[in-house]
Amino acid sequence: MSDSSRSQAFYGTVIHSASLKEIAILENALLVIDSSGSIASLEAGVEREKVTERLGALNAAECRFTELGKGQFIMPGFVDTHNHAPQWLHRGQGQGLQILEWLNQVAFLNESLFKDPNHARRVYPMVVKGMLRSGVTTASYYGSLHGEATKILADVCLEMGQRALVGKCNMARNAADFYVDASVEESLQVTRDCINHIKALDPKGELLRHVLTPRFAICCDESLLGGLGEIAKEYPEMPIQTHFDESEQEKNFTMTLFPQFTNEADLYETFGLLNERSILAHCTIMTPYETQRLQDLNCGIAHCPTSNMTVGGGFMAAHIKDFLNRGMKVGLGTDSGGGYSISMLNAMRHSLINSFARDFLDKRDGSDTVTLEEAFHMATIGGAHVVGFGNEVGDFQIGKQFDAILVDITSSRNGVNAPLEEVDSLRTVLEKFIMTGDDRNIAQVYVRGRLVHGC
Repeated sequence: MSDSSRSQAFYGTVIHSASLKEIAILENALLVIDSSGSIASLEAGVEREKVTERLGALNAAECRFTELGKGQFIMPGFVDTHNHAPQWLHRGQGQGLQILEWLNQVAFLNESLFKDPNHARRVYPMVVKGMLRSGVTTASYYGSLHGEATKILADVCLEMGQRALVGKCNMARNAADFYVDASVEESLQVTRDCINHIKALDPKGELLRHVLTPRFAICCDESLLGGLGEIAKEYPEMPIQTHFDESEQEKNFTMTLFPQFTNEADLYETFGLLNERSILAHCTIMTPYETQRLQDLNCGIAHCPTSNMTVGGGFMAAHIKDFLNRGMKVGLGTDSGGGYSISMLNAMRHSLINSFARDFLDKRDGSDTVTLEEAFHMATIGGAHVVGFGNEVGDFQIGKQFDAILVDITSSRNGVNAPLEEVDSLRTVLEKFIMTGDDRNIAQVYVRGRLVHGC
């Protein structure tokens, strides 16, 4: 039996989100993954001398077996719900600019370079490799407006084994002359070409899916939004992503372009782009009406705390606790390069900081603060639900696919995390990784049971 067709098992500490309020930390757990990459069994409290017997009973006696030591654990892979793949090279540039100035002075110029397919072939393997190294097993990517480069991004994701949504960015106005779709018709046709390419790569959408990607209404006139809405009707399973209520500057400009609307919720819904498949980045200055509308439509929110605190001309603290309390779908996004970091660990930390600011600005009673349990949930299963993969990945329920990372905070990784102590509880080990760890602590990364990073 070839190595790729064998089942595999891990024995040690296994951690995943049981709910928004609870992180399940399973000690002496036996986790078995079948040859198709799905979770076949998960048992906690298995005595070490019983492991061989249990594997035999599970028809996994010949599996690849990994025993975890102290300071190591298995957890679900991170889900980045909002990432700009063509911004990889200019991450961190233009800090302090208002969002529209940042786009015009930094982002559009750099994204325009992807007109050259060779540039895409050089950069996109860096993107996917870096994301996998950081434990991101699923990403929702904005491509550039170029069809060929977007196809290359999809090719690279599938080749390197990352689960991904990939979308050609639609933008037919209000951008530099050198970085705008030639026409609405071209924008829609290139979108259809990318849809067909991605469907040919992965017909069932098991790892790779196209996502409709109107950058935001500022860059799309009524005819383009309407055309994308028609495509959304044709493909009732296809996700949709855009920026939503990102900053006061962005929102004010949007309303001047669409004076028939008083809010962005009605705008996008009118064009058929707001529904349970929508992935809405930021949502920082929501009106009560918009919040209720997104809740009613079961939209997903991609919370990007790092970029909200570093680009846009203000500390944009989204009301994430309110969204979570309402039962809305919320995941975390890095928004790289508006966000300077691709680290989902940073996104988790910054979601806590962001919520402390929101609580101070509003109630000052602690009711708006995000907990570590909630941050962990958003980074894994919460994000999986936002991008439409929640039934397949995000936790370790039996039957789900094994998208996971093997975390190691021991000194052997040469990391700068808070050192492992003999007295550390398993909860402490997890907290040390989340609050002080980095990619050096991510020893292995798996997508659908396939090792895609580490050895």
